[in-house]
Amino acid sequence: MKPARIVEEFPAPEFRAQQKQALRDIQSAFEADNDVVLVRAPTGSGKSLLARSIMGCARSKQTAEPAQATGAYYTTPQVSQLDDVAADSLLDDLNIIRGKNNYSCLLPGEHDTPVDQAPCARESGFDCSVKHRCPYFSDRSIASAQPHAAMTLAYFMQTAGSDVFGKRDVVVIDEAHGLAEWAEMYATIELSPDRVPVWDEVGVPAVAAADDPLDRTVRFAETLAGVCSRAKDELTAQPELSPDEVARRDRLGELISDLNWFVDDYRDPESPTTWVVDQAGGEGTTITIKPLDPARYLQHTVWDRGDAFALLSATILNKEAFCRGVGLNPDRVALVDVDHTFPVENRPLYDVTQGKMTYEHRDETLPKLARLLVRLMAEHPDEKGLIHAHSYAIADDLADRLAEFGVGPRVRTHTTDSRDDELGAWKASDDPEVFIAVKMEEALDLAGDLARWQVLCKAPYLNTNDSRVARRLEDGQWAWYHRAALRTVIQACGRVVRAPDDYGATYLADSSLLDLFDRAAADMPPWFRQQVDRCSEPTLPAFDPEAALAGIDATADSRDRPSAVTRGHIDSTGSGGQSQADADAGQRDDHPLSDVWGDG
Repeated sequence: MKPARIVEEFPAPEFRAQQKQALRDIQSAFEADNDVVLVRAPTGSGKSLLARSIMGCARSKQTAEPAQATGAYYTTPQVSQLDDVAADSLLDDLNIIRGKNNYSCLLPGEHDTPVDQAPCARESGFDCSVKHRCPYFSDRSIASAQPHAAMTLAYFMQTAGSDVFGKRDVVVIDEAHGLAEWAEMYATIELSPDRVPVWDEVGVPAVAAADDPLDRTVRFAETLAGVCSRAKDELTAQPELSPDEVARRDRLGELISDLNWFVDDYRDPESPTTWVVDQAGGEGTTITIKPLDPARYLQHTVWDRGDAFALLSATILNKEAFCRGVGLNPDRVALVDVDHTFPVENRPLYDVTQGKMTYEHRDETLPKLARLLVRLMAEHPDEKGLIHAHSYAIADDLADRLAEFGVGPRVRTHTTDSRDDELGAWKASDDPEVFIAVKMEEALDLAGDLARWQVLCKAPYLNTNDSRVARRLEDGQWAWYHRAALRTVIQACGRVVRAPDDYGATYLADSSLLDLFDRAAADMPPWFRQQVDRCSEPTLPAFDPEAALAGIDATADSRDRPSAVTRGHIDSTGSGGQSQADADAGQRDDHPLSDVWGDG
């Protein structure tokens, strides 16, 4: 790596605000012989442009010795972040590769078939006549051959050990604050009827009732891996498979790999990983195997993939704690802070707390919160608003109450299935709609009039019913617990103010948020401390549903925009029948690696 090139590699025609100084600081950090540089850059810093400048410092093939790594990777856990990179003309030399199921086959009669289920995946020895034009293999070939490759973190981790995507000189990870949590999620193994193709062929034991639940789970994992291997071998031996059989074969392969990794890691006396097991029911019910402190997993999937690393985020709150969580030596890691350039008066916080939103107090607080939302809609009659509901159960309750108040024509909701469509429709609408959203605190750009106000309905603490969270709290890791919640709050606050001349108000409705600010004060970035210190109680209009609808032409619009009750109504268990604990935790039904299975 040649850090001295960092400024000249900046892709934009001119620097904005603190960008040039940030690059100089990053340069100095790498020149001080640090292997990893954490870049704490708030919203509006132009992290993608900083990332491209860092990538430009990578060793080139022309100057490298035969054994030296060259080129750079850009990766991010957020698909939307990768989409933004793809749409940015200043970053057009970042060659993007996605998972196979994002591409369609070119063969006649197969144009609606994703590449991971195309004839090349279904038929043994299939010789594709158009492989040189296949969109997936074409993108993969370009990304692997060019100096700058970009991909999601899921794809990046899945291709560890690949001959195609080997080690590079520089790796840039954007939105890196949740790296440990993402690694834990990727390494989690869910053994359930819809995740295990041979479920009916094995007897699932009651591992939680065993004297040593982990040891019993390991023995079951070995048995299950053997059954999966035999089932996969039977499919592999067939000359041709159906699309469903291809999906079954690939799922079996992934499951075998996951189970073998778990068994090997558990039995390795030098592994730092602590494993926990969840099984809510008894014999025959779902088993979830989760890792804590997945440093070994990250070593293989991330840290072995590059010589130098830049990790970018607005919310890496504590350097030492972050390093411990991802398996890095803090002595080899530098932290670079980029100043916030948005005027603090443009990003105000307002105390409109209605009480606690913990589960035991929610029934008392929710009615007050719903009435507050009507008053805020009257305060912002002509402006779009975003309601961070935290869980589908809360979103459902608020939508019903707002509909009962008669303000449903201004409210939009979503389900897990309609999430992207409803978000897109809301952003495209010219009406001052209020969007009740779940788990949209990150990677959402609501610049300008896309949203001028938002509400945090609940302090976003992690679900204590999650065995990983419970285990850490048993070990006294309360500072970690509060940092995780603060990080989500800071991320959420950045959704509605995206530039120095942009502005947007954030309303704090849960009194636990104020308690969180006190508990996590030591880890609060200075620029966010400014916001907290200026937090005030606003004067709001009285409760008046008619005033809340003043900016909506209900007679014209309600015909095309169904009310909150009929649009995206969610059952009382949460999302699509999830348990309340799962709904409150915002867990997704799809696996984070689903777009890259079979890429090996």
